[in-house]
Amino acid sequence: MKSVWRPARGAVVCIGETMAALAPTAFESLETAEALRVSVAGAESNVAMYLADLGIPVSWLSALGDDALGRRVRAAVGAAGVDVSGVRRDPERPTGLLVKEPAGPRTRVHYYRGNSAAAALGSDVLDDDRLRSASVVHLTGVTPALSPSCRGLVAKALTTPPSERPYAISFDVNHRPALWPSGAAAAVLRDLADRADITFVGLDEAQELWDADLEAADVRRLLPHPRLLVVKDGGHAATAFSEEGTWTVPALRTDVVEPVGAGDAFAAGFLAGLLRGEDVRRALRLGHITAASALKVTGDHGPLPDSADIERLLDMPTQEWVTQSTAVST
Repeated sequence: MKSVWRPARGAVVCIGETMAALAPTAFESLETAEALRVSVAGAESNVAMYLADLGIPVSWLSALGDDALGRRVRAAVGAAGVDVSGVRRDPERPTGLLVKEPAGPRTRVHYYRGNSAAAALGSDVLDDDRLRSASVVHLTGVTPALSPSCRGLVAKALTTPPSERPYAISFDVNHRPALWPSGAAAAVLRDLADRADITFVGLDEAQELWDADLEAADVRRLLPHPRLLVVKDGGHAATAFSEEGTWTVPALRTDVVEPVGAGDAFAAGFLAGLLRGEDVRRALRLGHITAASALKVTGDHGPLPDSADIERLLDMPTQEWVTQSTAVST
């Protein structure tokens, strides 16, 4: 079997909105909670922070309001080891806001981002000098839902021929129904996802968007063009497809505190694996290990196992991996 395509080793640039996030401190109702915890929430910055945790040089490009919440978001992402020097400050628009509402086993999310600073981003972001030396640019399906200019940004990135850009493009479908007019997301996200070099999609969101009866192999037939397509089946497994083969790796057993952010963590782990020179199976494993860290916390960004534990899990024989829990590793 010939070797599998992978991006060149180097830095990653993540582009997209990050918001201030408010949530009750102890899984209380918003109606009765007396205190709210402030954190940050954004798919692309989640990926950036986990990439930094895994030793990958990474920048995050976005826009924030010139306000207290914007300064807090910028500081939090930067403190994780991400280069935030390219984040713009908008004196006219506010920083986006997300409010979490615990609702039994699920968490409802309310967005206040319609006129946010990041919603005014456009394709000129792609002219940033950091992209000239990037090996991967990471985008998600959240951004094209924010505004026409944001959709233009993502469309331009994904329609630029590979011969005209020095980086590979990674795209996570990351469907957020609350951000899209009814029925509008399916065609747009399928077109964008099929243009990327590396595409991530959850099986559940593929079924919601395109066909309730889809299996992982069916998703590959719908999205035949990505050099690497990763279909995530929740807590069960993840499957990677390329022209050279197909690989499926089961998820680790993990106690789930909150699922928000796990998909971003998985994408970061998989990309880090590729950029470290791991084979596809080990990159999938690193995706699962990183996702487990997000599942164990109420915020989007949780602590990883130490490097020795990560290596132990990556090296574990398959028959042991399928029964392994990360509970002892964090």
